[in-house]
Amino acid sequence: MQEIIEVMSYPWALRGLAVAMMVGLMCGVLGCFIVLRNMSLLGDALSHAILPGVFFAFLIFGYSAIGFFVGATVAGVLTAICISWLQQNVNTKNDAAIGIIFTAMFSIGVIGISKVSKSDGVHLDLQHFLFGNIFGVTNEDLIITSIVLVYTLLSVIVLYRYLFISTFQSTIAEAMGISVQTLHYFLMFLLSITVVASLSAAGVILVVAMLITPAATALLLSDKLKNVLLISGFSGLLTAIFGFFITILFDTTPGPAMCLVATGFYLLAVLFSPTKGLVRKAIIKFSEQNRIIQEDVLRLLDKSSIAFTASAVAQRLGHSDLRIGRVLTYLKSKKLVIESQQHILGLTTEGKAEADRMQRAHRLWETYQTTTMGIDAEMVHNEADLSEHHLNEELISQVDSQLGYPETDPHGSPIPRKK
Repeated sequence: MQEIIEVMSYPWALRGLAVAMMVGLMCGVLGCFIVLRNMSLLGDALSHAILPGVFFAFLIFGYSAIGFFVGATVAGVLTAICISWLQQNVNTKNDAAIGIIFTAMFSIGVIGISKVSKSDGVHLDLQHFLFGNIFGVTNEDLIITSIVLVYTLLSVIVLYRYLFISTFQSTIAEAMGISVQTLHYFLMFLLSITVVASLSAAGVILVVAMLITPAATALLLSDKLKNVLLISGFSGLLTAIFGFFITILFDTTPGPAMCLVATGFYLLAVLFSPTKGLVRKAIIKFSEQNRIIQEDVLRLLDKSSIAFTASAVAQRLGHSDLRIGRVLTYLKSKKLVIESQQHILGLTTEGKAEADRMQRAHRLWETYQTTTMGIDAEMVHNEADLSEHHLNEELISQVDSQLGYPETDPHGSPIPRKK
């Protein structure tokens, strides 16, 4: 902590943190539209293809942040135009066109910058453009990034409705008179200037992580676009802050540090998202399995004339004694099952009613399969065993009504009536 406080007392560190935060916010917001429009590969292409612009800008303007911005922006726009031209006028797959153009542009930039950097008195480090040099941020970089941030956010706010409808319903947007192609090119322009403004913080190689990962994280946490934009922007902001401090603590390169932080946030969302997280899915799956086992226990105790103990139930249903013990504890707490002093299990009145509901669902579904679907009566039992757990009362009543309220199933067993 003392080291961080000491470093933050220098103006260059404050400039670096400010630029990193603006880049994180800007990339987070714009990245949502890039991901939703399946333009992630294009973002990667533009981030690499701006290097020739840096090279030619150095030849024309010398070492100038504004010159680099102009040159890189021109290279990005030119790359986008070339990719679109190939996709529309040449029989080349979309991803192939992107790969062809950006690798060629990237190669030109690497060759040019490598050649120039070998000259005497030239301080043009290719590594800084590839991986970022956040501690070398100048006042010009700070001003340019601020302008791009404000312009990008205002563009998203003003054009939000148009971007929304063209992203999710491009056909309807065209029918409404919205130029989807113009919006596409404008979005690529925003992407180009955002990538250029992010050079100093993340570098051309890892800026794509700042564009894609916070957006992917936000899409795991919400399905509403406005919320996704806010979450993604905030995630990008936190990514930049934590990545910046990690860079100081471990004396490492800023771009990879921010990339790893972004990936860490994404993995947390993958695990703990309230609606899509793996932990939630595992809990739901476990709960569903427990519910099915509970219903199987009730049916077993209801239809069998055998006196069952907990161990016998576990053996019959093919589950461990521990799991059946937990299920029985729950059923007892719900007053569906009782256990005698001899450890013999039985059903309460409520348990019997629930077992009848399961039997009714099972036998009605068997009847439906044989009479409506034409399946042989000998083949429907196992499938009905699976389906009965997923038939709610409303659907069961509809099936009962459609079948004309039958009294027996295809095997001659009585169908319990609804109580």
